[in-house]
Amino acid sequence: MAEINLFFIFIGSIAFDLLIGDPNFIIHPVQIIGIYINKITNYFINNFKAKKNILFWGGLFIALSTISLSFGFGKLIELSYFKLNNNIFSGILIFLGLASCIASKGLIQSVKEIANLIENKQSKTLDKSLIIEKVQRIVSRDVSKSSIEHLLRSSTESLTENAVDGIFGPLFWIFIGLIISQFSIYLPGPLSLGFTYKAISTLDSMIGYKYDYFKHLGFFSAKIEDTFTFIPSRLVLISLPLVCLKVKEYGMLIQKSYLDGKKYDSPNSGISEAIFAYTSGIKLGGKSKYKNKTIEKPIINQNGDNCTKEKIYFICELILKLQLLWVIFFVLIFFIMRT
Repeated sequence: MAEINLFFIFIGSIAFDLLIGDPNFIIHPVQIIGIYINKITNYFINNFKAKKNILFWGGLFIALSTISLSFGFGKLIELSYFKLNNNIFSGILIFLGLASCIASKGLIQSVKEIANLIENKQSKTLDKSLIIEKVQRIVSRDVSKSSIEHLLRSSTESLTENAVDGIFGPLFWIFIGLIISQFSIYLPGPLSLGFTYKAISTLDSMIGYKYDYFKHLGFFSAKIEDTFTFIPSRLVLISLPLVCLKVKEYGMLIQKSYLDGKKYDSPNSGISEAIFAYTSGIKLGGKSKYKNKTIEKPIINQNGDNCTKEKIYFICELILKLQLLWVIFFVLIFFIMRT
């Protein structure tokens, strides 16, 4: 009975995220994780910045300690829920915790806001600095001197990459936790795996870079994130064409997306950007500035259109449709396994 209730808590948390998003009155788990990572990262950089080996192994300690603390906190709440017979307070914590792991409304809302601001900029005298500020919040590249076209592309690339990190990756691992927890309450559950994936994603976004101290300090965080996002990104690759009304081109879309996506250094971000680019008919990639260095990213979908507000809205629609398809699929699997 507890497992069934937990499953409906999971479904309810998805609906809560889509309708409400992250409530302002509750501190987000990512904020807590981020504070810990920032504090310990600064300690290693300030004290051992000239010692590559210490930074390298310090990075492993940062990764493992962050992941362990996140997993442990989620597991404690799950055990409290199971051992106290569907304890309401623990159930509420699981509900809010699962909702916080999924970033559907926040991601979609922020990118749509940027698209609307850019449209207003093109038709009215709107301060471009506001648009740059909004885009800089969701990307790691330097967009301070970007053109409107580049701001649109940057926002779209962030949307297509973070759709996996912020939505489909957490959904996958939360569901895996739901399945595993049916065999024993002491095995990883939905909240513990959800918090674990969120910790891994936050580690990668904060220190998983390839410049300065981070190429040593963030090595393990980047590799762990690559591993845990590998399956979700491939599931997005093979399932997205099913909701974009291009089923007849299914094989071609997957093949072209995979070939373009694997040109990226990351084994996952290129794949997720490519399948969204091909299903929406846009071109991604090109020059981007990181710190004081300009990087030429491989072009994805060479013959695609430039990014526009309409394309961004279409991609957001695809994300919501795909999320619904995944939930339906999860429901079927869950109840088939229980019969």
